[in-house]
Amino acid sequence: MNAKLQWLRNKMSSLNLQGLIISNPINIRYLTNIDAEGVLLLTRKENIYITDGRYIEHVHSILTLFDEIIVYDINDVSKDDYENFFLFCENVGFEEYDVSYAKYKEYICKYKIHNLVETEHIIEKQRMIKDEEEISQIQKACEITDNCFSYLLDYIKPGMTEKQIANEIEEYYRQRTDGLSFETIVASGENTSKPHAVPTDRVIQKQDIITIDMGCKYQGYCSDMTRTIFVGSVPEYVKPVYDLVLKNQKQTAEQMKDGESTRLLTKMVENDFKLNGYDLIHSLGHGVGMEIHEAPYISYKSDAALKENMIVTNEPGIYLPGKFGVRIEDTVQITKFGCINLTNSEKNYIII
Repeated sequence: MNAKLQWLRNKMSSLNLQGLIISNPINIRYLTNIDAEGVLLLTRKENIYITDGRYIEHVHSILTLFDEIIVYDINDVSKDDYENFFLFCENVGFEEYDVSYAKYKEYICKYKIHNLVETEHIIEKQRMIKDEEEISQIQKACEITDNCFSYLLDYIKPGMTEKQIANEIEEYYRQRTDGLSFETIVASGENTSKPHAVPTDRVIQKQDIITIDMGCKYQGYCSDMTRTIFVGSVPEYVKPVYDLVLKNQKQTAEQMKDGESTRLLTKMVENDFKLNGYDLIHSLGHGVGMEIHEAPYISYKSDAALKENMIVTNEPGIYLPGKFGVRIEDTVQITKFGCINLTNSEKNYIII
């Protein structure tokens, strides 16, 4: 049996679960590499994947004997089969954050489950710690993101629109990766004051400020990086804000290590921003993996502890509505004694 499924079975035993229904497609792919529609059942003795007949051949091409997963065509599963899957299972876990109330009732009726138990993100919590293969995929995604950014510095010219630049980023990724890990943000001028700006037809001008938030997926794993760049020169009124953001981004990187509190990291930045008359209006960072936003979340609302081999972002930003904004973001790997930047593009004043 593969190591992730074996870990999960051990976890189930410690939680007194005799069965488990896994419906979240990201968690299914994490555990099995299967990227098709379906549901994964861990019964007392078997691992069962039920999928549409259209995906059977594809699923078999992914799995090996080592995975020890039995694949069923949903059209071949009888009422008796469903009722027997969890026979003699007193407690069966389910992913309550991914299941509607209607689906919950369906599970109880279809599988004849005595006690359906919430599992409280046990798989997502395990996903926070990356293994060597996962780290390698994220490193590759970050390397491609750095290369894309280098390409953009020669590509971007006054007269282009935000949409043109965003489309060029998407095409660059399309040719080299699984595609975007999220919708690219390209914001210029006053649009940079919007943290989640959507690219528009605004034309890049001489002496402009541009914020680019970009990332790709490589073999299922994400990258995330933001840089704020300048056309021609850096306006004097922007420099104090940029310097403050960069200082805090670097200081946060110095503090990020195994055992560090996500809340204390955030408070450190919030306090420095407030001393200078600004606010941190979004999280300082978030986990990155098979999803672009996953646990842990680095904010004042969270008091998690960073752990070795977590992959997270470090992204302080300041936004002045109607004027401009500055955000600098890297994807980093947490180690016992610090963090390693996985995105390594220039962060000092970037002028094109």
